[in-house]
Amino acid sequence: MLKRLSIRQLLLLAFLLAGLLPAMIVSFLSFYQARNALKTEIKHDLQTLSGTVANDIERVLFERMQNVHSWSQLAVMQDIQIGDIDKRVSTFLQEVQVSYGAMYHSIYVVNTTGVVVAASHAQQIGKQMMTTQFWFKVNIANKTLTLSKIKHNSLAISQDVIDVNTNQKIGTLIAEFNWQVIQDLLKNVMQKSTAAALIDNQLHIIASTANWEKIQADHEMHASQKLSNRLNLQGWQVSIEKLHSVAVAPVHRLGYVFLALLLTTLFLAAVLVRPIAQSITEPLAKLTNFVSGFAKNRVVEAPKIGPPEVQELSFAFEKMMQDLKKTQADLTRAAKLAVVGEMSAAMSHEVRTPLGILRSSADLLMREPKLSAEGREVLGFIISETERLNKLVSSLIDAARPRQPALTNVNLVDIVQNVIALLKSQAQQKEIQVLFTHVDKMTVLADADQMTQVLMNLLINAIQILPSKGKIEVHLTENLGTEKIDYIILDVLDDGPGIVSENQTQIFEPFFTQRAGGVGLGLAVVKQIVEAHGGEINYQTSAYGGAQFRIRLPKVVS
Repeated sequence: MLKRLSIRQLLLLAFLLAGLLPAMIVSFLSFYQARNALKTEIKHDLQTLSGTVANDIERVLFERMQNVHSWSQLAVMQDIQIGDIDKRVSTFLQEVQVSYGAMYHSIYVVNTTGVVVAASHAQQIGKQMMTTQFWFKVNIANKTLTLSKIKHNSLAISQDVIDVNTNQKIGTLIAEFNWQVIQDLLKNVMQKSTAAALIDNQLHIIASTANWEKIQADHEMHASQKLSNRLNLQGWQVSIEKLHSVAVAPVHRLGYVFLALLLTTLFLAAVLVRPIAQSITEPLAKLTNFVSGFAKNRVVEAPKIGPPEVQELSFAFEKMMQDLKKTQADLTRAAKLAVVGEMSAAMSHEVRTPLGILRSSADLLMREPKLSAEGREVLGFIISETERLNKLVSSLIDAARPRQPALTNVNLVDIVQNVIALLKSQAQQKEIQVLFTHVDKMTVLADADQMTQVLMNLLINAIQILPSKGKIEVHLTENLGTEKIDYIILDVLDDGPGIVSENQTQIFEPFFTQRAGGVGLGLAVVKQIVEAHGGEINYQTSAYGGAQFRIRLPKVVS
C-alpha cells in the first residue's frame, strides 16, 4: 500500500505519526490501566457477592438439617410406636409447617415399613411412601441425616427416630425442603448482566438463575466461593458470572472520548503539515520531470532549488545519467564483440572439413601392409591430433552457441548406466572403479543427448584426474526443494586430489582448467546445459577428500 503513495502523502503520514504516536500510546496506556482497574474492582465485588450468597445458602441448609435433627429427638415422636393414635405428632408437624411458611413442602413420619403414620398434610397419612434416590449423608451431633436427590423442586432431608428405651429405629422423620428458597437466594443477586449458580462437587449445577446458561456460555467475568466444611459439603461452590460488555461500558465510553480527541488532533495536524510537505515535494516533482525527460530523450534542466538533500539527489541523478550513457556505449561495444564471437564459432566449422580429410587419409594409410613402424607412429600422431582438434572445435562451438534442449521424459538411470558402459575401457586402463548406486527409475524432463554429454564430461574429467586404482561413485537420490518441488539429485564424486579452495569459484568459467593440455570448456558447457534444464550444479569436497559435483534437476511427477 505504501508503494502507491506519493512522497507528499508519505511525508504527511510521517509527520502525523510523529505527532500522534505519543498521544496514541499515552491514550492507550491510560485506557488499558483504567480498564484493568475496573475489571479488578468488579472481580472483587463479584467475589464478595459470591461469598455472601455462599454463606446464606450454607446457613439455610444448616438450619433445615438442624430442624430435622432436633424434631426427631422430641418426645412426641415416640407416639409413632402406637401409630400416632391421638394425632399429637401430626398436629405438631402441621404447626411446624405453618410456622415456617413456604420453607417446607411437606413434613411427615414413616414407620419401618414405609407407611406414613403422621404428616403435616392429613391426606398423606396411611400412604406407602416411594423410596427416594439417595444423594449423600451429613453428620450433626453424632447423628446421620440423609439427603435425597432433588425432585419436583424438593430436597428430602430425613433422620431416623430412635426408641428411647430400646435404642432401636421406630421410624423416620422426613422434611421436604422447598428448593425454591435456594433458587430465590441466587435470584436476589441476579441482574440483567449477572447470573449465579450453586454447583456440587461433581460440577453439576443444582440451582441457578434463569440467565445462567446464556451468560456462562459467553465466558464472561467470573467469581466463585466454596462452602465451608460445617456441613461436610466439600467441593460445593457458588459461582457468579457477569457480562464483560456491561461491566466495562464506562471504560468504552472513555475510549470513545479519547478517539474523538485523536481524530480532532489528526485533522488539525493534516492542515498544519500540508504546507511543509509541499515545500519538499515540489523540488522532488521537478527532479522526477528531469529524470523522465532523460528517458524520453528530452532536454530538461536539473532542479537547483529545494532542501540540501534534494539538491544532492539531483546531482547524483545527473551523474548517474552520465554513467548510463557510458554504459550504453559499453553495451553496444560488447554486443559487437558477441557478434564477432558468433562469426568465429561459425567459421570454426570450416576447420572440420580438412580435419576429416586428414583423419580418413591417415586411417586409409594405416591399412597399408608394407607401412614401416615409423610411418605407423606418425600416422598415429596424426589421428590423435586430428581427434583432439575436432574435440576442441566442438567445445568451442558448444560454448559459443549452446543448443536449446529438446525436452522429453528421460530415465536418468539408463543414461548413467550407458555412460558408465561407454567409459568402462578407459577406466579399466587405469584400474579405476566406477560405482553406481542402482535405483529402479528416476524420470526428469530433459534432453537425453545433452544429459549424456553432462555425465560424460564429469566422468571423463574424473578418470583423467584420478591416479591409478582410484574410485568414482555416482548416486541418484530424491529431495524435496524449498518450494515444495521434487528434485532428483545426481552426485558424481571421487577420491582424487580434488580442487583447491581458491580455484573452486572459477571451475565453471570458460577456459579455466587444472589439467595440462585441457581447454577448460567442459565444466562451462555442463553448467550451461544444467541451467538450460532448470537445474543447478555446484561443487563440494567429497567424503573421500576428492571432488564432488552435485546436479539438481526437477523431477517429473507421475
